[in-house]
Amino acid sequence: MRIVIAKPGLDGHDRGAKVVARALRDAGHEVIYTGLRRTPEQIVRTVLDEDADMLGLSSLSGAHAFLFPRVCQLLVEAGCSDVTVFGGGIIPLDERSLLFDSGMRAIFGPGTKMHEMSDFVDAVITRVSSNQPVGVGEGGDWVWSSGE
Repeated sequence: MRIVIAKPGLDGHDRGAKVVARALRDAGHEVIYTGLRRTPEQIVRTVLDEDADMLGLSSLSGAHAFLFPRVCQLLVEAGCSDVTVFGGGIIPLDERSLLFDSGMRAIFGPGTKMHEMSDFVDAVITRVSSNQPVGVGEGGDWVWSSGE
């Protein structure tokens, strides 16, 4: 899988995003890390330019409630409805349904084991191969839960 990892907004903490990028690369995926402080438009442009299958967003600043849905909306508008979007960072449980409603398929919080993210990617691959919806704009109500 080609996976873009991005840090939207003004959040300057990228250690977690770099750890995730490295873990997914070690699991055999091609990973593109955008660096810090990207706008939603820049992130979508990178997804388009890299022909990515998946997009991971990271936020520790509290701006996820605006930035993550905005990126999802722009992906759909750009014709990238088949891109699977997941997120991570400090995201309260009671705010996750808004993100899932915007088309995200998984949210990983602090303490997530790297094998769980790899399991998520494997589940996405399985769903894609059986023509089940996993893209940000493909509909369906599937979201990742550990242990699938």
